[in-house]
Amino acid sequence: MQTRYPILLVHGLAMKDVLFLRAFGSIDRILRSEGHRVFVSRIDSFGSIETNAAALKGEIADLLLETGAEKVNIIAHSKGGLDAKHMISALDMAGRVASLTTLCTPHKGSPVADFVLGLPKWLLRPAAAVVNGVYRLLGDRQPDCLTAVTQLRRVEETLGQETVCFSDQVYCQSFSAVMRKGDRKADFVMRIPLLVSRYMEKDRESDGLVPRDSTLFGAYRGDALDGSVSHTEMVDFLVAGKKRERIHAFYSALCKELVQMGF
Repeated sequence: MQTRYPILLVHGLAMKDVLFLRAFGSIDRILRSEGHRVFVSRIDSFGSIETNAAALKGEIADLLLETGAEKVNIIAHSKGGLDAKHMISALDMAGRVASLTTLCTPHKGSPVADFVLGLPKWLLRPAAAVVNGVYRLLGDRQPDCLTAVTQLRRVEETLGQETVCFSDQVYCQSFSAVMRKGDRKADFVMRIPLLVSRYMEKDRESDGLVPRDSTLFGAYRGDALDGSVSHTEMVDFLVAGKKRERIHAFYSALCKELVQMGF
């Protein structure tokens, strides 16, 4: 049984459907095979929250026109959750979104962003220019790497109350993931960010990029999966075997829940 409203998967920083890369791996294909109407966002990989929110609003308008639906269910990973939140709250889209599920989204920022922004400007600015240039070639319309990373700075624990109180028109829930240091089969891409996270915030569990406490938003559902799962593994990137099957099963179960809730 499909969800009442179509599903829009919104990717985070650096991810993109381009060449052989897929922002959500095989997840969208699997959900479609189960009968759901699934779309993958094409927002910029390194766009600011504001520009991506505006682009997301346009995509949803097109999606609703194509499907004839009144609303969408958004499942957003990482910074995609921040883009979606801004779109809903600042661009008057609460009436067009039935539910917002955020996965490993840094609602209160990431210590890795703080670390990167602490690098010397003579290194940071040229590196950002290179990233912008590469992603413009890959299809980004308004890449702004430095602004995007700056918007992921950690915020004080007493701030960001909107992570709990958001909109009574939209059902909001969130999931986290935790990458275990001793997991020898862990995603090698996330091992360096995990070391940075542990260096910056020694006592906080993290998925490699986002601490668990930063992912809390709306109805916090806890870790998406038991055991070690990295930030990028949550979107079926560089993961294989039984763990990949478990990640696919998580998305299937999530969509079944949306069906049961009438979304």
